[in-house]
Amino acid sequence: MVIDERTIEEKALPGRYMRWLLTPETTGNDRSSMCVIRVMPGQAVKPAHAHPEGDELVYIVHGSGRVMIDGEISPVREGCLIHFPQGSIHILQNTGDTELKAACFFSPAADLSTYKFYEDIELPD
Repeated sequence: MVIDERTIEEKALPGRYMRWLLTPETTGNDRSSMCVIRVMPGQAVKPAHAHPEGDELVYIVHGSGRVMIDGEISPVREGCLIHFPQGSIHILQNTGDTELKAACFFSPAADLSTYKFYEDIELPD
């Protein structure tokens, strides 16, 4: 199976644009899912959230920024792989001057209904 991301509807969400490419609905596979996000300069994926049912891996395709995982902040850039362990609270922010694009992989399959949101947690300046 080949899925062209340009054929998938892009949804505007707080701090990012998202396309779900690999889902149980598109492939019948419930073991994993995958989306692509675009984060504009200065924006952060909001709100802070966790995935109580599984892990997330994020690969930075292009751009740069910073990520907070359970309160610890690290810089990220093109070519970085970020691991969000099951249940970890995290936020990704674009600190560069160009779009940040990332591929996000979930195991087991996830969608927005499986996220746990933390509206009161923010990235420090």
